[in-house]
Formats: sequence, structure tokens, C-alpha cells
Amino acid sequence: MSEFVTIFTGSSDVEARVVRGLLEAHGIVSFVASESRGVWPVSVGRFAEVRISVHAEEADEARRIIESHKRTESSGEVVRLRDEFEPLQRTIGYRFRDRGLLEHAMTHTSRANEDVSGGVRDNESMEFLGDALLGFVIADALFREFPNSTEGEKSKTKAALVSTATLARQAERLGLGEHLLLGRGEEKTGGRRKQALLADGYEALLAAIYLDGGIEAARAFILREFASLVADVGVHGVAGQDYKSALQELLQSRDLGLPDYRLVSTIGPDHNKQFHVAVAVRGEALAEAIGSSKKEAEQEAAKVALEKLANS
Repeated sequence: MSEFVTIFTGSSDVEARVVRGLLEAHGIVSFVASESRGVWPVSVGRFAEVRISVHAEEADEARRIIESHKRTESSGEVVRLRDEFEPLQRTIGYRFRDRGLLEHAMTHTSRANEDVSGGVRDNESMEFLGDALLGFVIADALFREFPNSTEGEKSKTKAALVSTATLARQAERLGLGEHLLLGRGEEKTGGRRKQALLADGYEALLAAIYLDGGIEAARAFILREFASLVADVGVHGVAGQDYKSALQELLQSRDLGLPDYRLVSTIGPDHNKQFHVAVAVRGEALAEAIGSSKKEAEQEAAKVALEKLANS
């Protein structure tokens, strides 16, 4: 059984919260204790001595993190010398009044599940809100930009624009993966690069902007983000090209045979399942992708394969 080591002692509940926040931001689970109450995963009274402990194997790293955030003044108070989300705010061109919303949006279920206090909430509800918000704004934009397109064409275009693959690419462009707050297991398995996690984080980000700045702030951000994609629809026609057919035609023109699509795995609960698909040519893996359906994942894998073949 792992031992616990006290790495911080103070008398300020506020300072204890800051220290715990710093440690959690770096993936270190901490525990709060006071002289009279023992170990609790919650804050303690203002005047009791507060001790923060971590697993022994993480003690040195925890001390290093705390030291790097201490003021140089004689007070030695622990403060946030930097806002870990400041680079992201600059990238997205939006500054939050309530930065807690942004932190909530970046918190994956795996991180929330590792917090024994129960005070950390994951971003699943924000994903739900962001998905609805994005769908509305994109539908409104397509309605206004392409009044002569049929309902079927607009529906197909909207589905392509709000697909998991598209949102993951949008998230990658913003470097969103670097700002996700993940649990240790998810971190070790490459969660920052997973399409499903990136897409979910992107939707949660949209919800955070809406909750912080209102519908107009969210609409402005979405329209700015998707401007080039919507413009491409005007130039190249309805989005949602049949990449599978295009890949098959290209392979046959090069006498390479037919593409073989294989379901690698499924991710997530039944109500929000993601499909991981790989496409191979002559037994050699060519591309992989994730989608909210096998069909979507196969189309995205075919698109990635076409891009690779075009550059080969």
C-alpha cells in the first residue's frame, strides 16, 4: 500500500486550495488534513493548520511544482505565477471572465474520476451543450449562405462540418490537446492525440465560451473558426464527398486492387460510441480514423488515405 508524504503545511485555506489546484493541473492527486480532523478530501477551517499530502513516489515532483510557483518575497506564499490556460486564450482569441469554465471544459472524465474529493467535474455536460450550439450555428450559416441548396444538401454538408473528424482537426489546429486535463491512464495511452477526445474537448470549449460570453460571443467564434470550411462548400460544392469511391477509383487506376476496411475498436458508451477504422491496401495499413459511425470513420480513413497517396 502506497505511503503518503506531507509536502506542504500552512494555515490558509485559500493557499491550500491553490496548492491543490497546482498539483491537480500536473496530474498529482493530493489530500488535505488538519490537526483536529485527520485526512479529508475537502477544505478545512480558516485557522486550523492545513497539511497537504501526496503519494510518496510523487513527493519530490510535488515539491518542485510548489517551489516553482512561490513568490520570491519573504512571505513565501504560493501563488499562481502563470495561468496555464493563458496560451489557449491567446490562440482562440477569447478571454474568459470566469476561467473556471475553461478549466471545466478541458477536464476529461479520466481526470475527474481520479479526484477523490468529488469536487472535480468532467466536461461531458458541456460537450452536450457545445454539440447543440455548434449544430444550430452551422445550420443557420448554411441556411443563409446557400439559400438555393436543397434540404438534403444542407443536411449532408452540416453533418460533414460537425463530424468528429472535422472537430478533431479544428482542435488540432488550436493545439487543444496540449491543454486537456487527463487522468494518468488516458495520458499514458496518448489521449491528447485521440480524435474522440479532441472533438469532445472542442465542443466543450464552445459551450464554455457561450456560458461565459453569451450566444453572440459563441456565434462569432464558431463562424470565425468555420469560415474557410463554409467557403470551401461554396467553391467545391456540397461537403461530404464520397472519399471511399474516390479511393477505390484511384487504387484501381494504379492496379493496386480494392481497399480493405477493418474495425479496429469501438470507444465510449453506447449513447456516444466512436468507431476506430483502418483501411489497408494489399494487406498494408494505409490510414486510420475515428467517427461517430462506421460509415463516417471509413469515409474519413479513405480521405486520409487519398491525401497520403496524393503526396506519394
